[in-house]
Parts: sequence; C-alpha cells; structure tokens
Amino acid sequence: MKEVVINSFEELQNLVFEDCFDLKTNRYRNNRVYRGVRNKDFNLLTKLNRVCSHDLTLESSILRSFQKYGYTDVKDCQSFWQMVAMGQHYGLPTRLLDWTYSPLVAAHFATEDIYEYDKDGAIYCINMEAGQDLLPDCLLSELKKNRANSFTLSMLDAWAKNYDELKALSDHPFFLFYEPASQSNRMTNQYALFSMTSDPSYSLFDLLSDSKTDELIKIIIPKEVKLEIRDKLDYINISERLIYPGLDGICSWITRRYSDLGHRYNKKKKSI
Repeated sequence: MKEVVINSFEELQNLVFEDCFDLKTNRYRNNRVYRGVRNKDFNLLTKLNRVCSHDLTLESSILRSFQKYGYTDVKDCQSFWQMVAMGQHYGLPTRLLDWTYSPLVAAHFATEDIYEYDKDGAIYCINMEAGQDLLPDCLLSELKKNRANSFTLSMLDAWAKNYDELKALSDHPFFLFYEPASQSNRMTNQYALFSMTSDPSYSLFDLLSDSKTDELIKIIIPKEVKLEIRDKLDYINISERLIYPGLDGICSWITRRYSDLGHRYNKKKKSI
C-alpha cells in the first residue's frame, strides 16, 4: 500500500484530483472511493471483525437478532442487502465497510473528532477496479453490462440473495462495492457506498494481489494540519450539518465550532 503525507488543505485537494481528467469526455472523472479515519493506525477491519474476531460465525446470530428485535423498522426491506446496509447505518457489527465517493467527506470523517486531534488521521483511497479480477464471471459481466464499478441492489439480487449465495459464486474469496437505496438523507449527503467480502475472515486489503496494492493509497493527515483542514472544510459546508442532517448534527457542529481547539493545537501559528 502506498502512503502519502499531506501538509495542507491545498496539498490534499491537489492529490485527490491528480490524474482525474478523462480525455474521452474532457471532464474530471475517476474510479476512486475514499474512507476517512481519525487515527492513521486504524486499518481496514470491519466492525464485525473488531467485535467478533473470536468467532465470526456469530454474524448469522447478529443478523437474526437484528431482524427479530428491529422488525418494525426492517420489515419493509425487500432485499437482504438493504437490510444489512440499514444495520450498518445504525451501528450493527457487519462485514460491510463504509466508503464515500467524496474525498472531502472522507476528510470530514478523519477530522471530526475533537478528542483525536493529538493523533495523525488518514484517508484510504482505492481504485474500484482493483479487485474486479477476483470477481466471479457472472458478477464481472453484470458490472460490464451496466457500465458500472459498483453494484445496485437489483444487480446483486440477480445473482445472490444473501451471504451464503454470494460465497457460493466462487471457490475463491472476493470483494465488491455496492450502493444500497438511499434510505436517509445522511446516506445521500455522505455520497456513501460499501465494500463487502464474500468471506468475512478476509479483509479487503488481504484480497488485493501484490500487483494491485498500489491501487490502495493511504493519505496521512498529520495532527499538525488536522485543524486547518477541519476549519476549511467547514467553510465549504462539509460539516456535521450536512453529513448528519438534523438536530444531532447541528449540535455536534456547534460543540466543535466553539471548542478551544486553536489554542491547544495551533500554538505555533500566528494570525496573519
């Protein structure tokens, strides 16, 4: 995995838009998705792997309990994949990993926690085509037919209705990206999608071949520039007010905005 350290907001912007100009359309386009983490030491482990590393077979019990006790809210889910995405959205331990198409939304997640400003953050960036050589032929054909790099619910449902059927499509583990229906403004505003492995004992990084590891980039945000990036994101309206629509997002934004972060973390900088 390639690591790049950025030292300003401008460096971050230049990096994420580098090589994005598409000569076919004469527009800025890319196949990358991003994941922001508040601590650079956080790896690409799902919540299921963090919570149930002792026994990943508990996944089926977790989903069964979610369907049973959350019945009122999930009974209208027409797809297993939508139900799992809803669980992920509300904090259920799943094999899904959150990503966004927006590098600046990822930067928000890397800088939103005011109690982690003494630690370097990071943004993971991956080319969505990196794992497609692992896909079973039927799924790869589905992507090509739809000229897509991620699956919709209907595209997934056409070949697999649940985890067992997904795993049965190949003798080898693989991963894919999929976008559930936007069940809330949060998912829409976060420009969100998920990665998912066919076998939860493998992480996305585990499945990248040696020739594809350069397709995964870790952008390090040093603690010294976290607050600069955070404040500049606020001024272009990438904040809790957008990411978490509602009173909880507004209150989180107000709390951070009025915290005495500058005196704690920008001691060496002088007003200009």
